[in-house]
Amino acid sequence: MIKLIDSPVVYRGGALVKDDGTGRREGTISARILAAHNSGDDKNLRLKFDALCSHDITYVGIIQTARMSGLREFPVPYVLTNCHNSLCAVGGTINEDDHIFGLSAAKKYGGIFVPAHEAVIHAYMRERMAGCGKMILGSDSHTRYGALGTMAIGEGGPELVKQLLGLTYDIARPDVVAVRLTGAPKKGVGPQDVAIALIGAVFSKGFVKNKALEFIGDGVGALSADFRSGIDVMTTETTCLTSIWRTDETIREYYKQRGREDDFTLLEPEEGALYDCAIELDLSEIEPMIALPFHPSNAYTLREFRDNAPDLLREVEKYAAERIGARLDLTSKCRNGAVTVDQAVIAGCAGGTFENLAAAADILRGRSTGTSLQLSVYPMSAPVFSGLLDCGAVRVLSNAGAVIRTAFCGPCFGAGDVPGNGGLSIRHSTRNFENREGSRPSDGQIACVALMDARSIAATAANGGVLTAADEIEWDDTAPEFVYDDAPYRARVYEGFGKADPDAPLVFGPNITDWPAIPKMRENLLLRVVSVITDPVTTTDELIPSGESSSYRSNPIKLSRLTLSRKDPAYVGRADAVAAEAAAFERGDDTAFADALRVFEKSGAAVTRDDTLVASVVVARRPGDGSAREQAASCQRVLGGGANIAREYATKRYRSNLINWGMLPLLSDESFAVGDVVLLPDVRSAVLGGAVALRGIVYGADKTVREASFSLGELTDEERAILAAGCLANRMKEKSEENNK
Repeated sequence: MIKLIDSPVVYRGGALVKDDGTGRREGTISARILAAHNSGDDKNLRLKFDALCSHDITYVGIIQTARMSGLREFPVPYVLTNCHNSLCAVGGTINEDDHIFGLSAAKKYGGIFVPAHEAVIHAYMRERMAGCGKMILGSDSHTRYGALGTMAIGEGGPELVKQLLGLTYDIARPDVVAVRLTGAPKKGVGPQDVAIALIGAVFSKGFVKNKALEFIGDGVGALSADFRSGIDVMTTETTCLTSIWRTDETIREYYKQRGREDDFTLLEPEEGALYDCAIELDLSEIEPMIALPFHPSNAYTLREFRDNAPDLLREVEKYAAERIGARLDLTSKCRNGAVTVDQAVIAGCAGGTFENLAAAADILRGRSTGTSLQLSVYPMSAPVFSGLLDCGAVRVLSNAGAVIRTAFCGPCFGAGDVPGNGGLSIRHSTRNFENREGSRPSDGQIACVALMDARSIAATAANGGVLTAADEIEWDDTAPEFVYDDAPYRARVYEGFGKADPDAPLVFGPNITDWPAIPKMRENLLLRVVSVITDPVTTTDELIPSGESSSYRSNPIKLSRLTLSRKDPAYVGRADAVAAEAAAFERGDDTAFADALRVFEKSGAAVTRDDTLVASVVVARRPGDGSAREQAASCQRVLGGGANIAREYATKRYRSNLINWGMLPLLSDESFAVGDVVLLPDVRSAVLGGAVALRGIVYGADKTVREASFSLGELTDEERAILAAGCLANRMKEKSEENNK
């Protein structure tokens, strides 16, 4: 079904063959697009993007940071969508206050503002902003438009700030992975099935981590644009950097239908194109799939799962008990050889496409969801909703008992359709991390999500909640034609690019606050360990919760109080204590560190108040899987964090967030305990001097002393300057002052 080839291959005659030394890297689609956007050398890329995008959880902080750093006008189209906080009612007026701020910023700086309920971020970018050969940077991890010929990357907010201020996105040239598709999917198999199978095959191996996926092969032509986009958006869960697909007449028709045929270009790998490794995927062998809690890579065919459901669900229960400390009873949902679910959702950039919802309607035509299962569907944009109205799908879905919502991302991150305690929800959305559906184990609540394709979700709903694959029931796959009409956008979207009005005021709500002052790096860094996470992987959802924190993303101080609340509730109190110790140290009171300082002095490291910064540090094995949200790092910084110590960083984007917020991305295989004090002597000189290895001294909570070694990994000169300045905003102020001298 899926074959991984962990060696270089060359594209010849439509096939992939072993590299004989004649392959050319520049022959890939990826290489050509990257070269067109690069001002660096072939190995160290310095990229500028054609457009940017953010939603209402991220754009306030980005604009605030850029404004503080000298922003005058958006230099490229910057789309501000409102699809994350449009229904979440936490905090009174503050969600709508953010939207009002966003519109005022679009008017002041020349942006594009998409009001709430019009489109989820990636729907709008596909429909209005993607273009063959373009590159787009978004402050959302699922920024993927490769199926439409656009290389798109999801990053933390500071990387967008750099673009807004005329700087580049700096990265080593990524390896390129050929994903050769053959065959055609069977009836009942949808894009989520292909995506789950692909994620399951590569995630645990790290096979495509930080690489570019390039989808080629005859199988691409067997897929519609919606189907391709449904696979493409889920490539984020493989931990790849970006993606691109070959284009054809199907994609030309996509752009033509939207009045943008000029944005189409035929993209194909050249004969002899060299790929670093490859994946062979036969679409005809893909079956309906399910990703069990708590990760999209926990993948099984539906048949395999049902044949072994009690055992597999017991494994999920065991995980919940060990990792979350919560009792989850899923095996009770197995009755008479069947598995019954409690809720179903088809939503967002992955599930809410026209074809997915039209197929769900075809399956549910003349059937009922029954009284015990709620099925909610969220068309991903107003034009898609209009198309579903025109073809009658909305009426069919409604008559079957489905609840029709507006464009909203909430079910994907725990701010909408939160299931009941003990519930199992099946969803065509992007993620099913622990507590991602909105439950709060700390309050005695626990629920979970399994990912499935819209077709099998509809089949399950039609079978009263009994888990059913879409290829197991009879249904007429009529595939109605989608007639695109952008009238809703023309009526409501503010098109302000190129029309900046410097005199227009920014409108601030009471929850919108500036970032607190961030200290510069000093010669020595004194770190106290305040949290040690031993899980194999730590997601950004665990570092800063998704749903309940969303309304406070515009208030760094309030938001920081939720840091690690799901994983280590004592963290904030410990970080506060270290911040108090740091303040005392600044005043000349070194009582809290007296024993450690004496030990360090004996080791030949003189530490004084003027040359030493005191900070807290979080230790984890592999932090940063999942969302691009910068707050996973910035909240630690606001609380006085100075570094992370990890065996490995799960994603490039989390490591970049640490750097952009002035936190050292330390690597170490050593063990640490809460309360340990780590001294990094001469660290500022080492960082600015290009050092990769750092010397450390550890005074343990158990009073032991040892030497420790750390690695910084690869850092660009600019990243080193950002770390030394304390954060990106500080660095931009330095540059502004230098330019004004």
